[in-house]
Amino acid sequence: MASVLSTVAPQFDDAEQQRAAATLGMWIFLATEILFFGVLFAAYTLTRVRHPEAFAAGSRLTHVTLASLNTGVLLTSSLTMALAGHAARTGARRALVAWLGLTVALGAGFLAIKGIEYRLDFTEHLVPALNFAYAGPRADQVELFFFVYFLVTGVHALHVFIGVAAIAAIAVMASRRAFTPAYFTPVEVTGLYWHLVDIVWLFVYPLLYLVSRA
Repeated sequence: MASVLSTVAPQFDDAEQQRAAATLGMWIFLATEILFFGVLFAAYTLTRVRHPEAFAAGSRLTHVTLASLNTGVLLTSSLTMALAGHAARTGARRALVAWLGLTVALGAGFLAIKGIEYRLDFTEHLVPALNFAYAGPRADQVELFFFVYFLVTGVHALHVFIGVAAIAAIAVMASRRAFTPAYFTPVEVTGLYWHLVDIVWLFVYPLLYLVSRA
């Protein structure tokens, strides 16, 4: 009991109240993140409606194979994070550390694949302002598509990086026996963040890579 009480901050009556407050705080934070990404998706939608042919042409230049691979990687990482949460609830410390480590590896893999994709974009002269060359019609509008593409995927990749760093820190804490079945709130709220990152990608992937290929 003493170990559980030691994890309760002085402003809370007990561990359950602290958990409820932390979960509510994370949900409020995630709501602001949804609003943030909603603005990006709205910008994409408005520009695509205005320039449908150019956006279709730009979308067909993206690397859908790498994006599809990354979709599988990120969805798998969502599963491993869920399994980490289950391990935390049941007190399976070794399993918790293993699932968190695998989630970190998958997140890092996503970023590595995204880096390869960006490198290909650069070598193919698809980076707006810095290295862009397009011989087809509506070059300015195609460049606008890639500006939106890099903005949306870049912001998402930043969120993935933050998530990987947070999960790695949680894994270190877990390896030091920081969590018990009575206290695993950091695992739980970090998992909520990671699932949001995955859900956002499920919108990014079809909008930027698939819609114009149909």
